[in-house]
Amino acid sequence: MATAPSVSYSMTVRLEVPASGTSVSQLTSAVEASGGSVTGLDVTASGHEKLRIDVTIAASSTSHADEIVEKLRGVDGVVLGKVSDRTFLMHLGGKIEMSSKHPIRNRDDLSMIYTPGVARVCTAIAENPEDARRLTIKRNTVAVVTDGSAVLGLGNIGPMAAMPVMEGKAALFKRFADIDAWPICLDTQDTDAIVEVVKAIAPGFAGINLEDISAPRCFEIEARLREALDIPVFHDDQHGTAIVVLAALTNALRVVGKSVGDVRVVMSGAGAAGTAILKLLIAAGVKHAVVADIQGVVHAGREDLVAADPESPLRWIADNTNPEGMTGTLKQAVVGADVFIGVSAPNVLNGDDVAAMADGAIVFALANPDPEVEPSVARQTAAVVATGRSDFPNQINNVLVFPGVFRGLLDAQSRTVNTEMMLAAATALANVVSEDELNPNYIVPSVFNDKVAGAVADAVRTAAKAAGTTVTGSTSV
Repeated sequence: MATAPSVSYSMTVRLEVPASGTSVSQLTSAVEASGGSVTGLDVTASGHEKLRIDVTIAASSTSHADEIVEKLRGVDGVVLGKVSDRTFLMHLGGKIEMSSKHPIRNRDDLSMIYTPGVARVCTAIAENPEDARRLTIKRNTVAVVTDGSAVLGLGNIGPMAAMPVMEGKAALFKRFADIDAWPICLDTQDTDAIVEVVKAIAPGFAGINLEDISAPRCFEIEARLREALDIPVFHDDQHGTAIVVLAALTNALRVVGKSVGDVRVVMSGAGAAGTAILKLLIAAGVKHAVVADIQGVVHAGREDLVAADPESPLRWIADNTNPEGMTGTLKQAVVGADVFIGVSAPNVLNGDDVAAMADGAIVFALANPDPEVEPSVARQTAAVVATGRSDFPNQINNVLVFPGVFRGLLDAQSRTVNTEMMLAAATALANVVSEDELNPNYIVPSVFNDKVAGAVADAVRTAAKAAGTTVTGSTSV
């Protein structure tokens, strides 16, 4: 599948060209002939004989960008100057910063913000630890914790290389929910060590967002931290994805006129995201689910699962899905299925496989950057298609969920997050799309829809209070 030019590979090239003649049009022609896209052209200096031009170009990859630059270098009369990668420029010095909420202008300000006045506040918190939620940043701060073992589609690249993703996550928390989040990148992939470190830093935060930690360790880490801490612990790769998938499926079923309890769902992928999606779908009423992994359809009699640990995630899937006892391959499983959900690998299905599904088929091919089936091919026979990509309709994007979920949890001062809260978040997200807006290419709202975070937060806050998981007894100023 050819990749279209993307702002992710955007660069600005500084060029000097003759003031007269056709050099400028030759530049744009050279870019277009190379498969790039000119998105901006600015004259930054002008003289009688020369123009200095900054040309902003979208390419499809790093190597493609290099090819375009070489084409520009070959245009007659053009002198190539500085080439700036706009994505790298945006990351220079990091993407987030800390700032003070109060100016420190004089001795009085200093005495209240720091010593000696701060001692009174410290004493108040020592006497009533819950006051930390209202007298420190704890009330609005989330730790974004990773070990760098499963970063995006990059795999185990370690904590240092994971930092740009965690900074981006923190920036999204602030942009969409006004939450102060901070990246915590741990130089260990030992489960016990991660649990102990997070427990040790927890007093400074009102929530823990686990991020990009590989399966199956992520299951144990989350479970142990939820047991040990009195603040919510949320693994976004699992639960954020699950909530958005459930919201999208809710609306896709509205489009095709089917019921969640009647459809047969086939999933590809039994890792962290797949397991969480499955559990939330079952909680929402899905009764007929089949899961396939690299070994084929998961079932209780499969050779590698007969003696598996009863507590293992894969054994749980075997015991709680596939009521018909189906065996075989993913391709065999999707025949006649109403819904396909992929969180696995590229190109595991083709157009014939989608055509063999039931009428009104729903296909969520979420592998990134290359989905389980080419979306335009799937759309030829499926009624609704969603992907994890931004260049197709119906993007399943976790940013639709995690800011609002944590906003609701923090506002409620919840000590935990549970299935009921996640179901409430999914319902709220689905309902942002009105009946008038709903169609096969619009089953989830835009990430920039200003109703999303507030709707999700309200639903989670209400569910948290109903569950009785909130803090009580804190004094007021």
